Formats: sequence, C-alpha cells, structure tokens
Amino acid sequence: MQPIQGIQLPSQQNTAPSSEVGTAEKQFAEMLSGIVGEVENQHKGADNAVQQLHAGDAKNLHEAMIAMERADISIRYMVQVRNKALEAYQEIMRMQV
Repeated sequence: MQPIQGIQLPSQQNTAPSSEVGTAEKQFAEMLSGIVGEVENQHKGADNAVQQLHAGDAKNLHEAMIAMERADISIRYMVQVRNKALEAYQEIMRMQV
C-alpha cells in the first residue's frame, strides 16, 4: 500500500497572497462607492433642480423633470444591483463544500 501523495497540509496549500485579495477587495469597494456616489450626485442635482423651480430661479420644468427621472432610474438600478448581489451571496452560502 502506498501513501497518498496529492494531499497537502493546510499550511502547504497554495492560496492567493493576501495582497492580491486585499487589492481585489479594495477595487470592489471603490467600484461600489463610486456607484453610490454617482446615485447620490444625481439625487442632489434633482433636488437642486426642484428647489430652483420652486424658488422661481429656473423656468424650465422639463429639465427638472428629466433630472428627477434620472435620479429615480438610478436608485431603482442600484436597488436591483443590491438585490442581485444578495441573491448571489445567499446562493453561495447554500453551497455545500
């Protein structure tokens, strides 16, 4: 009987260096922060457009409505991305190792 040669101890297994994992985590976090920041900017722009319209500073109702719709669509998109990310996480957690 011969010993199994392919098994390695956990300390000997090849794993990704922590610097690569940390870099990927930072890039993912920066991407999400950028998306949230963009949505926030669109909502601020829509709020400013509505405030200017109410104050009488802006005469163009169409631009205010377009800004509001862009903000609404961006928040809906962000919610859908969040839902898909949660579904993916839940699916990974259901996987058996």
